[in-house]
Amino acid sequence: MVVIVAGSKSDSYVVDKVVSILDEFKVEYVVKYLSAHRTPELLDEFIKKCERDGVKVYIAIAGGAAHLPGVIASKTLKPVIGVPVKSEDLGGLDSLLSVVQMPNDIPVATVGINRGKNAAMLAVEMLALTDEVLSKKLKEYRSKLVGKYL
Repeated sequence: MVVIVAGSKSDSYVVDKVVSILDEFKVEYVVKYLSAHRTPELLDEFIKKCERDGVKVYIAIAGGAAHLPGVIASKTLKPVIGVPVKSEDLGGLDSLLSVVQMPNDIPVATVGINRGKNAAMLAVEMLALTDEVLSKKLKEYRSKLVGKYL
């Protein structure tokens, strides 16, 4: 299972990119909108529930200060993929740096600004390590890329 957490409903256009890929690969997921700053207690409760429920990978989508991926990473041993969101003030550079510059020992895998599709693909790759059916789907998907882009 993949858990997608976005810091604001205004990030839903990036969430949609993640969901479209997970749907294509038939990967189970949950979407939740929670803020590391505005709803920290609810975020804590939600992560605890996800851990009990057996989450495999988190995708955290956040703009501005973009602390959400790091906060989630500090509360789990599962992989966290951070998706920085383009902001009005600094074009997403603030979000990117907030996500990618994690302190030592608490990593967050980071994709490009607004790259929800890449976050979903990375989650699929992680899950495919132990899922033969998903691995086969991923190989088929990749083989079709040659004709799509060349």
